[in-house]
Amino acid sequence: MTTCHGLKQIRRFRVLSPSLLHVFPLLLRDMAQGDGFFTSHANSSTKHEVQCGDFPHLLVYGPSGAGKKTRIMCLLRELYGPGVEKLRIEHQTIVAPSKKKIEINTIASNYHIEVNPSDAGNQDRVVIQELIKTVAQSQQIQSSTQREFKVVLLTEVDRLTKDAQHALRRTMEKYMATCRLILCSTSTSKVIGPIQSRCLAVRVPLPSTEEVCSILTSVCKKEGLVLPPELAKQISEKSGRNLRRALLMCEACRVQQYPFSADQDVPEPDWEVYLRETANAIVSQQSPQRLLEVRARLYELLTHCIPPDIIIKGLVGELLNNCDGQLKAEVAHLAAYYEHRLQLGSKAIYHLEAFIAKFMAMYKKFMEDGLDAMMF
Repeated sequence: MTTCHGLKQIRRFRVLSPSLLHVFPLLLRDMAQGDGFFTSHANSSTKHEVQCGDFPHLLVYGPSGAGKKTRIMCLLRELYGPGVEKLRIEHQTIVAPSKKKIEINTIASNYHIEVNPSDAGNQDRVVIQELIKTVAQSQQIQSSTQREFKVVLLTEVDRLTKDAQHALRRTMEKYMATCRLILCSTSTSKVIGPIQSRCLAVRVPLPSTEEVCSILTSVCKKEGLVLPPELAKQISEKSGRNLRRALLMCEACRVQQYPFSADQDVPEPDWEVYLRETANAIVSQQSPQRLLEVRARLYELLTHCIPPDIIIKGLVGELLNNCDGQLKAEVAHLAAYYEHRLQLGSKAIYHLEAFIAKFMAMYKKFMEDGLDAMMF
């Protein structure tokens, strides 16, 4: 059975190897004058706010690998100087009103703190209220870069419960004088309107294929490597224009073979190959036994920390490639329904298996109806 390592490139934190960490820009001007990765208009508007010594709450959103965290860290460095790069991991214990202790990990400097409240599950509301209150009431270290406020960076805001989002809205109003919030999410569709209206929204789109190729070529040049344009384009397409994944794939190609060749195979994460094999198994046979086998494969993915929404999205993409045009609309509608149920529920395997079972029934009926039509 194919194992599922190489998972972390879809997780919330950067997991590039130390050899690649230095390729990220440190300042907003580096992004504006570098490879054209970020739009100059977005950079200039954000930088203007920072140069004034103040800025509103920010909502930075965009797909994974577009550069949201990199952009935020550049903004903080413009604001506070190189001190924001001196990071430490802190383990905090927050006591809920029910006396339950909540363990949460944070990444902090003397000027900001980064936390993912959704790690606390249904207790995310308590984490937000207590953490922001603590940061807002603490005093900054005296320095030439001191501001009147600290920054709290909240990641995966779109995964917060509605209670937590309403608590966040109240908290961000209360501590505006001593605390600024930077909210990071992949989409604004799951962020409530009152939060969006209190933030300056900054959209960070994926780079184009040409921009990814340019960045890969530039990085390889700095590392003393020669990257063929054909291979750079292949990496860009296979990574889905996700720059983090593109850099990881480029590094994997370097380990696999150097000097590079134009027709070199680009290694894919094992979990993606495993997901493709699972989709092929679903299409090849529709039976209770096959459903049981697919269920075991889904468990394998879940136990290796592949998020359920990534699983259903990957399955739908592979299944649509094997469907007739008449069936694609129904499959897409079915996937949207179960993806919504997935967000509401707490047991992902139930909704994933229900989607597979429904697809199998739909696909088998479609194939049988097609055979009957051919016979008559």
